[in-house]
Amino acid sequence: MSKVITVSRELGSGGREVGLRLAKKLGIPFYDKELIAMAAEDSNISEDLFHANDEVIAGQKRINYDDYATVDPFSPVYEVPVSDQLFVIQSKIIQRLAANGPCVIIGRCSDVIVEDAFRIFICSSFKKRVERIQRLEKEPEDIKKLESRIRAVDAKRRDYYQYYSGNEWGNPRNYHLSLNSGKLGIEKCVDMILESLKLYEQ
Repeated sequence: MSKVITVSRELGSGGREVGLRLAKKLGIPFYDKELIAMAAEDSNISEDLFHANDEVIAGQKRINYDDYATVDPFSPVYEVPVSDQLFVIQSKIIQRLAANGPCVIIGRCSDVIVEDAFRIFICSSFKKRVERIQRLEKEPEDIKKLESRIRAVDAKRRDYYQYYSGNEWGNPRNYHLSLNSGKLGIEKCVDMILESLKLYEQ
């Protein structure tokens, strides 16, 4: 395996689990929330601030993180929104990890940041996603609140992706492989990705 693999996912689709299992089978590093800790350490910014702005956009004009390669993004001259500053920092971490070799990265526009990545999108029916989250969460949540949370997180991810990439989140044309985990199951998704990677690298 010579490529970085990026996994975009709907909430409750099991995309994170797919990515984690895939990384274990390939014997390569896996990055999700770990990116936040790395970015916080590199920038000396609180992890809480990163968590609060994780995959969240600012209501201002999109910036190009390449413009900030040699300047201080925290300079007041630029008046860059916090979420944009954090995107810049996290993007640099993703680029650095990708330069170190194959790995699996979850979300955060990593499929756009790593230009030659093998890009995957994991989806599922709304009903299956609700059922999956209900099974996994220790504290039962009111079904209406859970459904609202899923819609809100999906909307946040969709807006974040479009804001920073200019692409349509979930559009099959933007990915090498789009899989329905509700139909296929987590393990079958992993198997199909592994087979697709073999074909892709021939």
